[in-house]
Amino acid sequence: MILPAVRDPRLITVHRGGLLSDADHRSLALWAAECAEHVLGLFEVAEPSDSRPREAIEGIRAWTRGELAMMATRALGGHSMGAARPQSGAARFAAYAAGQAACVAHVPEHDLGAAAYAIKAARAAAPTGRETVAGREELRWQRDRLPESVRELVLEDQKKRNSICWSVFDD
Repeated sequence: MILPAVRDPRLITVHRGGLLSDADHRSLALWAAECAEHVLGLFEVAEPSDSRPREAIEGIRAWTRGELAMMATRALGGHSMGAARPQSGAARFAAYAAGQAACVAHVPEHDLGAAAYAIKAARAAAPTGRETVAGREELRWQRDRLPESVRELVLEDQKKRNSICWSVFDD
């Protein structure tokens, strides 16, 4: 489980009683989509006829533009996770990353799910002996793309939730 037992109010939207602005919620969603899309090819090579993970990423982007309802976006995330289940290795993790990204519309903390699964996909796709290096490279790539408005929040959250995210956010 990648979600904390006690939620950080800075990652709960204002209209739900937290401190996260709608603009920052959209920034988290777009960053999660970018993380998932970075490894999406690992799924598409394994399952080229299954568009569910790509549709999940497209869905979260549409949600940020106000073109898709949260429930529809979350459903696309569930479909992507369904595409992940019969897979293994990098393909499985890449589809889970896409599913987690789409679910950011519902729960902002899923941003780290997308990032963590993308790191797991990169590790799984790496040649034997290079898994750790590939994971660190993916982590750096992701951090380089963090929007400035949420950068410190995400970095802090990665430290807090690292242990429940398979310790993929180790520097």
